[in-house]
Amino acid sequence: MSEDSFLNERPNAWGRWGAEDEAGALNLIGPEQVKRAAGLVQTGKVVRLAQLLSDKTPVPRHRAGLQHFMGRDGGDYAAGAKRPGGFQFAEDTVVMPLHIGTHIDALCHAWCDSRMFNNYREETMRSTSGATRLGVEKMPPAVTRGLLLDVVGLRGRPLHGGEVVSRADLEACLAAAQLQIEPGDAVLLHTGWLAAQKGVHDVDFNTEPGIDHEAGLWLAQQDVSLIGADNYAVEVLPFANGTVFPVHQCVIRDFGIPLLEGLLLEPLVHTGRREFLFVAAALPIVGATGSPLTPLAIL
Repeated sequence: MSEDSFLNERPNAWGRWGAEDEAGALNLIGPEQVKRAAGLVQTGKVVRLAQLLSDKTPVPRHRAGLQHFMGRDGGDYAAGAKRPGGFQFAEDTVVMPLHIGTHIDALCHAWCDSRMFNNYREETMRSTSGATRLGVEKMPPAVTRGLLLDVVGLRGRPLHGGEVVSRADLEACLAAAQLQIEPGDAVLLHTGWLAAQKGVHDVDFNTEPGIDHEAGLWLAQQDVSLIGADNYAVEVLPFANGTVFPVHQCVIRDFGIPLLEGLLLEPLVHTGRREFLFVAAALPIVGATGSPLTPLAIL
């Protein structure tokens, strides 16, 4: 198969921002998008959209959980540590997977057929060095208009595992909020899944509500910069027959759109706002496939 035929076999944004681009759809956020979004601030209220992180934060079984170690604490002083001039301090270390809690997927996180976004090869990912292309450090901060699509409000109930959020659902949510997607927007999907897991001892990460491939492709073709949800895959699990992570393949690999997973959206839903200034920045860990972060909605 020739290079041209491969690139044309399914829709993608490869080469749209140049052959060397590693920022993908975040290129859609420019000064005009930032200024437009800043103009949405009415009250100055800031809503944190991130889960708390601890050793109790649930993760899929193939990932280690968070480990938190104190390097210096009150016990050291009780045991006789020096206190020059009466000064004391504490410090600690955290060991955790980067795809935990509220986190973002870098563009190197998912690929298929040996090719990543923008035609980078899988050889750019190495266990010894991480991602030499498309690492999370290549991801610029996002300051843009956020749109909350309240699928729970649309259905009148939280969605159950395996329930599809379709393109028609997304369009209905936009119509209900009297909004339209504009280039550079961050679209956040409220399914109710995360809130339903509160207090669940053994969270099932294999059965989640979420968007299907058609909805993901439609969002990508609307020129969104980010897609987020309050579940861990954004897309519906289990997948449609004969597919494997079709939304990840479409939006990350084909269109260079990062996914925000595990968003805490209930506080934002309760404000009644569906359009707001959205701010998020990943930890710039060189070569990383993702990062925990604290997205903010500023109302």
